[in-house]
Amino acid sequence: MTVPARPGLSATAEKVLREAMERLVTGRPTRTDGKLTKQNLWREAGVSRATMNRATTVLVDWDTHVSQSSASKHDQAQAAEIARLRCQLRDNRHERQRLQDEVDAAATVIAALLAENTALREQFAQRSAVVIPLDRAHATRE
Repeated sequence: MTVPARPGLSATAEKVLREAMERLVTGRPTRTDGKLTKQNLWREAGVSRATMNRATTVLVDWDTHVSQSSASKHDQAQAAEIARLRCQLRDNRHERQRLQDEVDAAATVIAALLAENTALREQFAQRSAVVIPLDRAHATRE
């Protein structure tokens, strides 16, 4: 029993993939937005994804070009900046929540003090405002 050979890649398909790779790497795409993605590679070449996946040597060259390109380095720098900003955003959200908790606690204390102050004012207002003079004789005896 023989194992069927894996279908190869035609010379034409390899040629169009390499030409598409060259256009994408040099920033001259004709069919795509020019981003250095494998999806753009097979679309730029006008072949199927399966055909591109069979072109293992082209894909090795593609990975080498993409990893060394300035666009890739820019993408990596952008990804690092996005990760840093997400971390900063998370920290800022935690800080905002901590400060909001402090504001809520302060508002609770203020409300309690206001209620106590109101109660004391009412208590003071209910006292008799009549001054009762002391007997002079009584005051001098003591």
